[in-house]
Amino acid sequence: MFDPKILAEKSVLVTGGGSGLGLAMAKKFAAHGAKVTIAGRTLDRLEKGAREIGDVAREGGEVDFLPADVREPDEVEKLVAHAISRFGKVDSLVNNAAGNFLVTSEDLTPNGFDAVVRTVLHGSVYCTLAVGRHLLERKAKGSIVSVVTTYAWTGTGFALPSACSKAGVLAMTRSLAVEWGHAGIRLNAVAPGPIPTEGAWSRLMAFPEAEKNTIDRIPLGRLGTAEELANLVTFAPTRPGTASRWTEASGSPAPVSSPTTARSRERCSRQRSRRCGRSGSNARYSDSGVFFSR
Repeated sequence: MFDPKILAEKSVLVTGGGSGLGLAMAKKFAAHGAKVTIAGRTLDRLEKGAREIGDVAREGGEVDFLPADVREPDEVEKLVAHAISRFGKVDSLVNNAAGNFLVTSEDLTPNGFDAVVRTVLHGSVYCTLAVGRHLLERKAKGSIVSVVTTYAWTGTGFALPSACSKAGVLAMTRSLAVEWGHAGIRLNAVAPGPIPTEGAWSRLMAFPEAEKNTIDRIPLGRLGTAEELANLVTFAPTRPGTASRWTEASGSPAPVSSPTTARSRERCSRQRSRRCGRSGSNARYSDSGVFFSR
């Protein structure tokens, strides 16, 4: 599908990269020449994942790992510094670390809500800001991809913390695509449909008929695969600095942003502004979802 060297010399950081979808993406990156750093909270899982990535690495692809909790800003800073020390730079970030569980909202505890929101939303924001600062300091183009969900727009029953978190990640993607577009930093989000992964899938399929009911709602009549997601996300780091687009993995493209104009950015900087900060008052949506300066 891709040139074997399409990611040669690219340094890519993948959170939640020791298993599941994160591991599948990391393997694809390394197989196409990328220097990949994977992060997660479980050392054994990272070591096993790194061995799998190393086995498929080609065209100069390499792998390193660091246990890190993306909920903690200090650990995120150390993670990014580690990737820079190991490979000289970070060109791309994939925000994949996540958590989810089924619960009736009236039974949801504050700790349960925080556990998901801190991992998905706070972790994605911390990682994105750390990598973004690095790219801006280097005056380098780059790519940041966040894995969201198809219910980031609509919400969903019995997974309130995840729905809130993913909607927040989506808002972050849209906001920073506008703010950092001038520097050639692209932010994209990918919203895959249901993809079975070890552990997480069984927690979300609450009863035997759940998987069949899920498949019955999918026009293709099947679940997605990790390989399909990995192929899609592999494209993102290959074209830094072009207009940002947000692609929904279920097949319906929905572009959300393009780089801001210099005039818009200067105005925001000049005002240091509550107006710009409140709601992006210097931007509006066109019918195609592209941001324009007023």
